[in-house]
Amino acid sequence: MTDLTTAQTMLEQLGGNNFLALTGARNLAASDNSLSCKIGRNCKGITHIKIELSVWDTYTVTFYKIRGASFEVVKVVDGVYCDMLQGVFTENTGLDTHL
Repeated sequence: MTDLTTAQTMLEQLGGNNFLALTGARNLAASDNSLSCKIGRNCKGITHIKIELSVWDTYTVTFYKIRGASFEVVKVVDGVYCDMLQGVFTENTGLDTHL
């Protein structure tokens, strides 16, 4: 059985229900050390994100553009601390995570 505590913590650090409502995030998928989801439309073309917990208690955030069979990694940001997560998301997608 997968322990979703880390993924739940990531979602809370992103803004919880406010994050889901403001970004149009859906199709959430979680593992022991990651959270990924599809996000709503934005001006920068990002369609999916994946947040992974690294060994040093920082996150690696990967931004993707997926359309049909086309799959492109747009940007990877390493060394993201929990208090930087919302800012990194907003900077790369143009979407606010909280009111």
